[in-house]
Amino acid sequence: MKKAILLAAFSLILGSAFAQTFTNPILPSGADPWNIYKDGYYYYTNSSGRNLVIWKTKDLTELRSAERKVVWTPPPGTMHSKEIWAPELHFLQGKWYMYFAADDGKNNHHRMYVVENASADPTEGEWTFKGQIGDETNKWAIDGTVFENKGQLYMLWSGWEGDKNGMQSIYIAKMSNPWTVSSKRVRLSSPQYAWENNSGIGVLVNEGPEILTHKGKIFLIYSASGCWTDFYALGMLSTSANANLMDSLSWKKSPTPVFSQNPENKIYAPGHNSFFKSPDGKEDWILYHANANPGDGCGGKRAPRIQKFTWKKDGTPNFGVPLKDGVEMQKPSGTK
Repeated sequence: MKKAILLAAFSLILGSAFAQTFTNPILPSGADPWNIYKDGYYYYTNSSGRNLVIWKTKDLTELRSAERKVVWTPPPGTMHSKEIWAPELHFLQGKWYMYFAADDGKNNHHRMYVVENASADPTEGEWTFKGQIGDETNKWAIDGTVFENKGQLYMLWSGWEGDKNGMQSIYIAKMSNPWTVSSKRVRLSSPQYAWENNSGIGVLVNEGPEILTHKGKIFLIYSASGCWTDFYALGMLSTSANANLMDSLSWKKSPTPVFSQNPENKIYAPGHNSFFKSPDGKEDWILYHANANPGDGCGGKRAPRIQKFTWKKDGTPNFGVPLKDGVEMQKPSGTK
């Protein structure tokens, strides 16, 4: 009897110490979430508005207790000192790079910038400011992301066609190295469907482009409609990895959103996402921000959430619907 009791107690302790469930949200707040997995660790970041911050953890569901470090703060009085948005961390050609949008306090001056770190761990070593990154037009630009296809680096971002706000489109350009755009920009997507045009103030939005690849196909997942509305949602462009990615006609746009609000589950304005694999590489997961109440808008109430997604028979992603907060879910497979 005593042995059975001890075994039961040990099992209870062990089960508690290695709980394999979690609940959303994974942080109380954090807009524009991004993460990358390398050498057994997830490195996470989101918009702070003032600096660049990285969380380091082996378990993305445990972000609340993860190591957190401010890795770079801009000098005051520059064109990139304020409104630091949508940072992304990438490991390219043996070094770490963080891309972000910033301005001097005036939104019209938003441009994209990049910093570099040669350390093996991005939370260590020194981050060096490489400068502004963008195409020759030097137009308003935010939400930069970088990806590689068949040895060529590309940059995607959201920008204005001219010098006045009114419509944000998704652009692509080639890169000669991780800090230099080397081609003219090509517009891939502008708001065209009704579900992309919810703003209430006449500003049309396509932003937050992210790349997802699967079995020779490339999917560009982006956020549409105003983030200040409950209708903020994810759209999708798709193409082949063998296509000319600089030709807008190579990309096919889905006429309906692929991930949108779910009032039944009390999730509103889901968007500005990134993707990751489970630690064992067997599962695909989406990381996104959303609000828990209607009308919460574009501020600090947006919080990061994660959920597993699958693939349809035609090879396209099936993100399902945003799941309800507070419901226990299995952690990504291989989490230790």
